Amino acid sequence: MTGTVVRATGLTKRYGSFTAVDAVDFSLEENRIYGLLGRNGAGKTTIMQLLTGQLFANAGRLEVFGREPAEHADVLRRMCFIAESQRYPEDFTPAHVFKSAPWFFEHWDAAFAEQLVADFRLPVKRRIKKLSRGQLSAVGVIVGLASRAPITFFDEPYLGLDAVARHIFYDRLLEDYAQHPRTIVLSTHLIDEVANLLEHVILIDQGRILLDRDADEVRGSATTVAGPRAVVESFVADRPVIGRDGLGGLASVTIDGRLDQRDRIQAAELGLELAPVSLQQLIVHMTGTDLAGSTEQEAAA
Repeated sequence: MTGTVVRATGLTKRYGSFTAVDAVDFSLEENRIYGLLGRNGAGKTTIMQLLTGQLFANAGRLEVFGREPAEHADVLRRMCFIAESQRYPEDFTPAHVFKSAPWFFEHWDAAFAEQLVADFRLPVKRRIKKLSRGQLSAVGVIVGLASRAPITFFDEPYLGLDAVARHIFYDRLLEDYAQHPRTIVLSTHLIDEVANLLEHVILIDQGRILLDRDADEVRGSATTVAGPRAVVESFVADRPVIGRDGLGGLASVTIDGRLDQRDRIQAAELGLELAPVSLQQLIVHMTGTDLAGSTEQEAAA
């Protein structure tokens, strides 16, 4: 039986007239991997900054390990937040970063960090200001993984990694999570890459939560129906539609909800094509647009 490590009720954060997080309710359980998903500017980073005590909410209630995070240093010490634009002193080297990490993270594993340094081929004696973007990203993900903090937030720090290095990150995360379970929150728009890692999905758009469900429930929960427009429209007439596309007399409609065997037989008899919808496709349909846009800081400015 897992316990709740984060509970937010009516959580709200405003920047002037702009509402970055709009009265959201959610909880995080211990020892699960969460995907905090949505467009850039949707509110993901703001939520993580609230949870890690970097920001104060304008309204609502927030508890991390049963207490307000910003007011309790012992709560903050049990979390690790790694951002895409993670900053370190420019005169530091990665070796300096990893040497100082035990001061901040009581579960720091130096041997694991050394293994990750080798995996990512990171030059640990090169100054931070001389590192490439990919190398700087590697520093962040090594700190996040080797910290073994009870709650670890990754706010897209792996975007600077190339495809091979990102998959090393995913593999090491899963391997270490299996041996040392903790709560991990991945914020990303590379949804297809991380979809199989996630145990629970929280989708946020324009500061509001659109989806908060176990990943197994979400996978395969939508279907695309394609074929002659009139036939497709007749088939989906009484079903919840979350997306439409078409050209001429052909149509492609995405419906929410699983199809049973009778539905599939009927679709085949009508000559319709059925295709599962990936998590990324589902989110694109639900947010009504692609997963790109202005940053939260730009939107708040």
